[in-house]
Amino acid sequence: MNITKEQIDDLNAVVKVAIAKDDYHDKVLSILKDYRKTANIPGFRKGHVPMGLVQKQYGMAVRVDEVNKLLQDALGKFLSEEKIDVLGNPLPKNQEHFDWNVEDYTFEFDLGMAPKFDINLQPKKGISAYEITADDKMIDNQITTIRKQYGKLVSKTEATKDDEVTGSFKNEEAGIESPTTLELKRLKGKKNLSAFVGTKVGEVVTVKTKSLFDETVDYQTHLKINEEEAKELNAEVSFEITEINNRELADLDQELFDKLFGKDAVKSATELKDKIKEDSERQFVQQSDQQLMNDVTEHLIKETKFDLPAEFLQRWIQSTGEKEMSPEEAKEEYERSEKGLRYQLIEGKIVADNKLQVTFDELKDYAKDMIKAQMMQYGQMNPEDKELEDIAARILGNQEEVKRLSEQLMNVKMLSFFKENVKLKTKKVTFDQFVKEVYN
Repeated sequence: MNITKEQIDDLNAVVKVAIAKDDYHDKVLSILKDYRKTANIPGFRKGHVPMGLVQKQYGMAVRVDEVNKLLQDALGKFLSEEKIDVLGNPLPKNQEHFDWNVEDYTFEFDLGMAPKFDINLQPKKGISAYEITADDKMIDNQITTIRKQYGKLVSKTEATKDDEVTGSFKNEEAGIESPTTLELKRLKGKKNLSAFVGTKVGEVVTVKTKSLFDETVDYQTHLKINEEEAKELNAEVSFEITEINNRELADLDQELFDKLFGKDAVKSATELKDKIKEDSERQFVQQSDQQLMNDVTEHLIKETKFDLPAEFLQRWIQSTGEKEMSPEEAKEEYERSEKGLRYQLIEGKIVADNKLQVTFDELKDYAKDMIKAQMMQYGQMNPEDKELEDIAARILGNQEEVKRLSEQLMNVKMLSFFKENVKLKTKKVTFDQFVKEVYN
């Protein structure tokens, strides 16, 4: 057997595999002898079928099967030993006049080569690493929400601007029938608020959906319509009032603090504010970390320049798709997936160059930490290591779980690497500023 590689350009190559009769003949003959022992052919006793008949009936199929096995094994071994970094899989070249009736064969495969490139982790302008703070406005709003949640409802006969009303928004033609409780302060504009102020239980209010609320979330909550529907809809909806209540705020006293955090964990309004600030900012870390990952990823994709064997990859996509694809469809799929492929190559180089590969011991420790955190949520504060080991072993016996946890751990390692190695600039913002800057 002889294997050679011809480099077409930096991104494309052709591998030729020559298989001679001596490479497969003995194996084929051995299989045919086994067939002869068990072949059940009318007119012959089992084990006494003439070898020529076995050869005629099964010889070509066995030869094709064995040659293909040899071919795949040899090709895989060659790519591995020669350390040839390819994208996708080798694609067999179209050999129109291929003849299985000869004894020596030559097969050709197209290769799409992985590009060579450098990565710059030190951009001229540092990438923003957001530090999200909870400002006084947010903390005060959360305290007000808590006091409402733990306060008491006082039934009223007539609505004022500080009340909440219960009823149902309806418009049969628009398909709206949405029971809800509405804080009148959430309404947009004096006209909408005036429509409710002064009403009594049993009365029906009619308003237009357009400009009914400032926030999209209110349309979703109170009318059960999405953002796009909210923008387009301008329907007249009725609201029949079934209850009017005023929510008296709970006192900021020790009884409330104990309900929220346990006995004597918080002892004053100042400590409550500090606790809310601490908890909020701890939760914000996950959002800022995810945004940092997104921003670094986008930067690396944009600034790391390299070509891809696009034509090869389109043919590879076309050949491996679950359903038959036209060349045009394969091109569209390639264009959709190109950005992700580029980042996979960039990430792979970072992992290889910096030895960030996930080891089994790291994966097991990561699984145990996750299990321990989940158990603590249910009050099991000090689980035994053997129990954690047993649960982790069961989880890591599931390949889907191994894949999922490996991806999570790799994200953790990549985030840590980026924080230590990419040029960043810390940017302190409130949550509202963060949302406005990132999502608008």
